[in-house]
Amino acid sequence: MAYSILLAPPAERQLLSFTPAIQKRLVKRMKALGHDPRPPGVKKLTGEDDLYRIREGDYRVIYTIQDKELIVLVVKIGNRKEVYR
Repeated sequence: MAYSILLAPPAERQLLSFTPAIQKRLVKRMKALGHDPRPPGVKKLTGEDDLYRIREGDYRVIYTIQDKELIVLVVKIGNRKEVYR
């Protein structure tokens, strides 16, 4: 079963703010979540309800998984120094 990948409007704006090379890497990584929303290396964020993060170099993709609807909703994308604020 494949999950649908949805980007929240703030996450979409954050993605578009990166260079095309970084965008390509991040999009490739997010597409892989459609097949396995909990890949090796994924971490569940502490103190948050149902938020997960994956790493792509110095960048982090924070998302939530809705298993009943088969949806992965990306809520935030950013540099590791800023994304958790």
